[in-house]
Amino acid sequence: MFPIRDHNPSERLPVVTWTLIGANIVIFLACLPLYGDERALGMLYWEWGMVPAKLASGTGFHGAITSMFLHAGFLHLAGNMLFLWIFGDNLEDRLGHLGFLVFYLGTGLGAALLQFAAAPTSAVPMVGASGAIAGVMGGYFLLFPRARVDILLILIVYIRVFPVPAWLMLGVWFAIQFASGVSGPVDGNVAYWAHAGGFGLGFLAIVPAWLRAGGTRFWAQTHGHPDHPEARYRLVESSVPRVRRRE
Repeated sequence: MFPIRDHNPSERLPVVTWTLIGANIVIFLACLPLYGDERALGMLYWEWGMVPAKLASGTGFHGAITSMFLHAGFLHLAGNMLFLWIFGDNLEDRLGHLGFLVFYLGTGLGAALLQFAAAPTSAVPMVGASGAIAGVMGGYFLLFPRARVDILLILIVYIRVFPVPAWLMLGVWFAIQFASGVSGPVDGNVAYWAHAGGFGLGFLAIVPAWLRAGGTRFWAQTHGHPDHPEARYRLVESSVPRVRRRE
């Protein structure tokens, strides 16, 4: 079960969101030849990923930023960019281009540091934009809790798209990350504390923008929905004629 789009169109071109998506894709394609060489890929992650043990020894600080633009594979990249595409444009609309860029990088950096705090001696490199994108999701959760998000549910042979309020989808995602961080190993293959921490940081960082919009009055006016007409999607009827089954 994962989101495919929201019904919350942005009112200005999300150039920073698109640029971040493009930068992540370009860097992934540039590094693609290394994915067939495990040793070379490990060296790439060690040098440019966020390695808690290196930070603890006073080196590798650049990795807290550069790790946001590296990914462990195509599905890792695709999932992160999908979430950024769905939720990033609305925060950029609210914060402005420069404000959103600062927000994105700031929450991503904070998420990396929280993962470091959870496992300061770990030698496992952390890569991926998930911490920064979790920050975007935390900000969206506060501003537009009842915006509709279309979810694709795949359950064996049952496939269906249906809308849910953003607070439900994002709340469930955060609960899974937090529970996994509490119950799982801190130096495992998934940086759950970067996810949960980034979400929390994004929620807190967007509070000033929420208060400027009116705070609870903003929610009262919009009922938690976007403060502009939502997008409406409909399926276009196929031009292929129907064939009726004969009795």
